[in-house]
Amino acid sequence: MIGITVLGSTGSIGVSTLDVIARHPARYRVVALTANRDVAGLLEQVRTHQPRFAVMADEVAAEQLAQRVRAAALDTEVLAGNEALERVAALDGVDYVMAAIVGAAGLLPALAAARAGKRVLLANKEALVVAGQQFVDAVSRSGATLLPIDSEHNAIFQCLPADYTGNPDAAGVERILLTASGGPFRTWQPAQLASVTPAQACAHPNWEMGRKISVDSATMMNKGLEVIEARWLFGLDADRIQVVVHPQSVIHSMVQYVDGSVLAQMGNPDMRTPIAHALAWPDRTDAGVAPLDLFEVARLDFEAPDFERFPCLRLAFEALRGGGDLPAVLNAANEIAVQAFLEERIPFTGIPRLIERALERHSASAPGQSIGDLIMIDEEVRRATEQRIARMV
Repeated sequence: MIGITVLGSTGSIGVSTLDVIARHPARYRVVALTANRDVAGLLEQVRTHQPRFAVMADEVAAEQLAQRVRAAALDTEVLAGNEALERVAALDGVDYVMAAIVGAAGLLPALAAARAGKRVLLANKEALVVAGQQFVDAVSRSGATLLPIDSEHNAIFQCLPADYTGNPDAAGVERILLTASGGPFRTWQPAQLASVTPAQACAHPNWEMGRKISVDSATMMNKGLEVIEARWLFGLDADRIQVVVHPQSVIHSMVQYVDGSVLAQMGNPDMRTPIAHALAWPDRTDAGVAPLDLFEVARLDFEAPDFERFPCLRLAFEALRGGGDLPAVLNAANEIAVQAFLEERIPFTGIPRLIERALERHSASAPGQSIGDLIMIDEEVRRATEQRIARMV
């Protein structure tokens, strides 16, 4: 059986991953599950899947979980802290690691899995945004397999040649087209966005997601981060990555070839499809997803993104073109700004303003920085952004 660690198992991707795994009990076994502070959620998963290890990033939450696990007479060993996250990502008995911790916090555990030569199912796009070169180098050195879980990147992976090695010219790839739903504010005028509430921003029209990624979708920063992720996954520069707004979220992305062909991957908007694809690759397996009914869909619409309405997307392209550590700066400022918006400390339109200020105040460094350097920059940008927020309120 294939042993699996699910990093971020109580989040939306983690829950969907466990749903797919449960459909194939003869093929997969859960070795470790991890969460941040959701004691009740992780306890329920421990009861159901009986992993060898359960890890809480928060030590107080870990102690609470350990008490409940003992009271329930479960055999799972409870661990705590970031080092434990890295440990269960690199265990000898683990073959696949679902990297689904949200934000830059997921970088080091995902990197541990890559260094250990695992099949890394990467849902944590920030790992490549913050440390793209270092991550792909680790995969190359260890012989790990890196498979994308974001629906867009998984779609591109499926549309590329099976032997694609990251050289688009050799494969005849002209460009890739990342589709975006446009989120809940696709048709809003820019002047209306100042009054957006957290509840409105989290009400995605097509996908069920966590609060942070829902806000990122609403600002289209999620798509911007995916543009940067695509650069490292597929070896294309910014000018060969195009964002296409597609409100129905049926075509998940496309690859355009030099002969004029465009290959698209389609399906219902359900994250269990890319998860099942990556778990079973190169085979196929049941994901529990309803088949796509094209007659029900009836039409497919496409629009160019509006950079005035969605300045975060523009900022992401600028960070990618600027290179160096600018994507890490972009991500750190965004995470702090989004959290401040969710806590109603800043308006929705304050998110891109804070990110732009962080990028303006930072000079891009040369490529080749260490992981430690990037983590230090991440921490510095977070502190500076918090200070700017304090001056805004």
